[in-house]
Amino acid sequence: MLEAAADLFATRGYAATSINDISARSGRTSGAVYFHYTNKEGVALAVVRDRFADWGHLRSRYTARDVCPLENLVGLSFAVAGSLADDPVARAGARLWAERATIAAPLPDPFGAWTFGATRLLARARQRGTLSPGVSPARTAPALVRAFYGVSVLTAPLGTHEGAGTGRGAGEGRRRGQIVGERLYEWWRLVLPALYARRGDTGLLERAARAAAEPEHPLAGNA
Repeated sequence: MLEAAADLFATRGYAATSINDISARSGRTSGAVYFHYTNKEGVALAVVRDRFADWGHLRSRYTARDVCPLENLVGLSFAVAGSLADDPVARAGARLWAERATIAAPLPDPFGAWTFGATRLLARARQRGTLSPGVSPARTAPALVRAFYGVSVLTAPLGTHEGAGTGRGAGEGRRRGQIVGERLYEWWRLVLPALYARRGDTGLLERAARAAAEPEHPLAGNA
């Protein structure tokens, strides 16, 4: 039911989606939808919470202590970008967040847990001596999170996915993910030199991007 609602929210938006639409798409009765979620606002809140407001399902893949914290941070950004491109629930959550002014219910801040994780990674980089002395983890993490979230959603506008579950939709998702990955790669090429205490590891960005693209890699978001 949640996947059906997410697909409708991602393609049509909140205002243009009704409980009857969700019922028809999910194959459940309207009564069943109301039983689980009370109203449409409740459905929207569940979608945002599921895989958009809490990135723990991805963040846990980037906490390996034997990997450079900055590499973990870069890898996390690629995983989130991939989720926003390919996962209909995450994509719907992002669109609902953008349309939150039209929803008669407060939606959770999607950046809190993500920013906390980024702050910890930057703090670990400082402990290892790889973070530039002028970089404050607490002040830098929120700026980084919002910046690479912006790169993701502005490069591939949300809500344009068509034919979810079909070959066409899957192909569009892959193309969107590839474009977002390319833009994010270029963004990190500009940002990483400002974070490194020294010249830095020239292969870090390539490794992180490659790990995010390889499902079987231990650092991949969907491993």
